[in-house]
Amino acid sequence: MKNIHNQSIPEDILANVKAKIVEAIALIKPYSVILTTEERATAVKVGDSGFNFITKVLQYTQTNPEFVPSYLNVADLEIDVKDGDGHPAITTLINQLYNYFDDTKLEARAEAYGAALYYYASVQQAASVNLPGAKAIYDDLKQYFAGRGSKVVAAK
Repeated sequence: MKNIHNQSIPEDILANVKAKIVEAIALIKPYSVILTTEERATAVKVGDSGFNFITKVLQYTQTNPEFVPSYLNVADLEIDVKDGDGHPAITTLINQLYNYFDDTKLEARAEAYGAALYYYASVQQAASVNLPGAKAIYDDLKQYFAGRGSKVVAAK
C-alpha cells in the first residue's frame, strides 16, 4: 500500500496557521462586503471581458473627463476597479493554502480508506471461519457497504 502522507501536521503549526488566518480576517473584514446568499445569487456576474471593459472606461474617464456624466462618481469607480480585480497576488496565496489542506485531506482519506479496507477484509475473512469476536465487528462494519455486494476487495 502506497503511503505518501506519513506525518500529521503538528497541532502547534495548525494553531499558528489558524491564528494568522484569524488575524488576516480581522485586517480585511472592515474593508469587505459580505453578501447574503440571495444577494450573491442575484448579483451581476462580470467576467474578464466585462472587467476589461470597465478598466478601459476608467482610463477614458481620466483621459477624457468631459464625457463623464455628472451623476457618475469616478472616485467610487476607481475603488471598485481596484478591488474588482480580486487582488490576485493575495487570492493566489489563499488558494495555494487551501489546496495544501485539501490535497492533504484527500490523500490522507484515501490512504486511511485503503488501510480500513485491509482491516475490513481481514475481519470479513475471520468472520467467514467463525473466529471469536470477528462476526460482531464484521456485522457492524458491513453496513457501510450495503447495496454494494458482500465482497470487499482491499485497496491497492
